[in-house]
Amino acid sequence: MIAVPISRPIHILLVDDNPNNLKVLSEAIQRCGWKALMATDGESAIEQTEYAHPDLILLDVMMTGIDGFETCRRLKTNPITQNIPVIFMTALSDSTDKVAGLEIGAVDYITKPFQQEEVIARLKLHLKISHLTRTLEERVQERTTELTQSLQKLQQTQLQMIQSEKMSILGQMVAGIGHEINNPVGFVSGNLFYIEEYVNNLLRLVSLQQQKLPQPDPEIEKLVEEIDLEYLAEDLPKLLASMHQGITRLQEISLSLRTFTRADISSQVEFQIQEGIDSTLMLLKHRLKGNGDRTKIQVVTQYGELPPISCYPGQLNQVFMNIIANAIDAFDELHQNHSEREIAACPMNIITITTSVNPQQQTVTICIQDNGPGMLTEVQSRIFEQSFTTKPVGKGTGLGLAISYQIIVDKHNGQINCLSVPGEGTKFIITLPI
Repeated sequence: MIAVPISRPIHILLVDDNPNNLKVLSEAIQRCGWKALMATDGESAIEQTEYAHPDLILLDVMMTGIDGFETCRRLKTNPITQNIPVIFMTALSDSTDKVAGLEIGAVDYITKPFQQEEVIARLKLHLKISHLTRTLEERVQERTTELTQSLQKLQQTQLQMIQSEKMSILGQMVAGIGHEINNPVGFVSGNLFYIEEYVNNLLRLVSLQQQKLPQPDPEIEKLVEEIDLEYLAEDLPKLLASMHQGITRLQEISLSLRTFTRADISSQVEFQIQEGIDSTLMLLKHRLKGNGDRTKIQVVTQYGELPPISCYPGQLNQVFMNIIANAIDAFDELHQNHSEREIAACPMNIITITTSVNPQQQTVTICIQDNGPGMLTEVQSRIFEQSFTTKPVGKGTGLGLAISYQIIVDKHNGQINCLSVPGEGTKFIITLPI
């Protein structure tokens, strides 16, 4: 008996309208330890094959009703039965008929009158071939699965390397910029107070001198007119106030840069999400302003009472930056490439950022929504794929949202979803465990 490692007994379906042939073949098959199934016509053979799933079919060609050729043709067009080997039994010796049967899908021919030994030998051969074929297919499938998993791991590793490299370069750059900014800012800020005091003292002196000496020297009078002393005394404090604002702005930028690129790669820390969002908006402030192609983008923040969460702040800030920057890009693209009628349908550019907490599930939710052009369904379904981008060459790498997905899902065990309707806008919903 053939050594085929199949969990259940081998089932052979015998299809012949001659009862004597069925009896002889059934006895021979059972002596081999196999189980014989029998059918006397093509229709019942097809029905029995669908529910019994035999390992091999021995099929007579010349039968009443549908013949063996038609029976085989139907079996091979049915996805449930098409992979079961079929061996024809026939008294026909015409090679044309044999070729036709093989083209339909049969694996072999046995010519009547048959020898039992020949039949058993051929059955053993084709059972072994069938087993080897299934085994090979299983191994190919297993190998394909392994390769797919390896490719996914490789892609994840590449994303992690790219992300780490970007954060490392950004951190080094920001540290250098912060150092270069802090020194002159500190110097100017520290001395601005004294400059303001000195200027006020000089103006007081000039004012007092004008009161005590109402008849100035003609040369002094000429210089007063030349420098427009009255305007100078009025405008100089305003200039100093503007300098104060500029210094404050530089200090805010420096603080936002440090908040945005916190070095927290090795371990999670407690962090207030809204600080990260505010720092991101501060760094994108110049892009939110109006330009020649579009009006100003209004940012609406609706913050809930969030507790600090354990996370990697620098990486979360990178996610916020990617999503908000993409929304700004969408508004720019809308105003550059669409008609005035389409633009008129969205007269005000708005990005709305809301945060909330779910005490029962111990999660926080960040929702970033815009009323821009939105995305088509086929684009929306692929936005988190690596290297997928709708931007022109040189403007998008297709890595931003793929990295964002990995940061939220893999690094923080959270969820990130995108909801978008063409013509109405896009919403990203991020859920993070506290």
